[in-house]
Amino acid sequence: MRPRSAAAAALAAVLLAGAAPRETATHTSGTFKLTVPSGPLISGSRVAVGASGVAGPFSLALVGAGRLEGHDFLAPRVDAATNATLIGAARNAVAYSTLHIVPPPAPARALIAVASYDNGIALHDPKTFALLGYAPIGGAPGDVAFDARGGIYAPATDGAVLTRIARKPWSLERVGGVPLGNEVAVDARTGDAFVTNRDVNGSGALTRITPSGGVTVVKTGDTAEGLALDGRGRAYVGNVNDNSVAVVDTKTMRVVRHLKSVARTFGITLDDERRRLFVVSNMSESMPGDGGRVAAIDLRSGRIIAQSVRFAFPLGVAYDAARARVLVTDEGSDSVQVLDSKTLRAAHAPLRTCRTPWRPRIADDRLYVPCARANAVDVFDLRTLRRVRGAPFTTGSFPLGVAVWR
Repeated sequence: MRPRSAAAAALAAVLLAGAAPRETATHTSGTFKLTVPSGPLISGSRVAVGASGVAGPFSLALVGAGRLEGHDFLAPRVDAATNATLIGAARNAVAYSTLHIVPPPAPARALIAVASYDNGIALHDPKTFALLGYAPIGGAPGDVAFDARGGIYAPATDGAVLTRIARKPWSLERVGGVPLGNEVAVDARTGDAFVTNRDVNGSGALTRITPSGGVTVVKTGDTAEGLALDGRGRAYVGNVNDNSVAVVDTKTMRVVRHLKSVARTFGITLDDERRRLFVVSNMSESMPGDGGRVAAIDLRSGRIIAQSVRFAFPLGVAYDAARARVLVTDEGSDSVQVLDSKTLRAAHAPLRTCRTPWRPRIADDRLYVPCARANAVDVFDLRTLRRVRGAPFTTGSFPLGVAVWR
């Protein structure tokens, strides 16, 4: 943000004296930009403040409520909307950014949570899709999930922490020892959260986080990504780079079985009643091999019993149990493939959606599709397969996951 007057520049120099390089405190001749979320921040959020347009280190000062921990801004708990101003100083340059801080949503309020890689957790109203605010977690969330009470779980895909957000009272807790998180799911029976880890000491892994904060990690294969939980105490983890699915006993946190899967297994979903696992081969048409398909694995025999035709570049998958349909996002054609779960043949024409659809989620008879390069979430009524009014709705930058709580 550019200084509005010489007085503003002078204020920055005074505020930053002693914290910034000496030249900045006495000779400000240019500007740079602080990178922070553009929308309202939910109180209690942790914002990693970056900078662009500047070479070398920069210092920060704060005017208003909240506090700084290095280059992290911790938003205060507020009961009414308020503002805070960040002032950055680098060699011969200053930067300004005003942050708008809003109260947290009520504990019983229904929410849509979107894991935005660049902005943190974006919270929306499920009826109107209006943005309520952002809850940055101090890193880039790879996915998001709710527990039975509406608590929010988000792993950092670029760090080693899981953020848990309690609703009553609203509070953020950072649980360490959860490196490079991809997908997250919460077991409604136990309250345990599970996160697939891209790499833990050279291997993909699954991490369990108990309600008390206990952390247990088990290695599963090469580059863990997709995740599904059943009702029998089993977690299924797709290993992208060794073409397998690891079956983990969630009580003992031991791998009890490896299933042969498709090449580059990315998205996975489960038909728990029929004991079928649906897996997506995240390969484009231009990549060599016979990938780019969706397959059904029979969990009793461990064999692949059906495969789809090849798609442009399939990625994520969800199972519509009410209609026995498998819904697959295709980032190569910006579409959702609608397949019969028994044959994996087309059950409906593909649904056109926004750019680069990622992990689909089903809630309240609706399909939610985060579109990474459109900065939007698309929504379809599963009864009609028509787009819901108001969709796609704008959300944070580069959304990767979505969850709904009512």
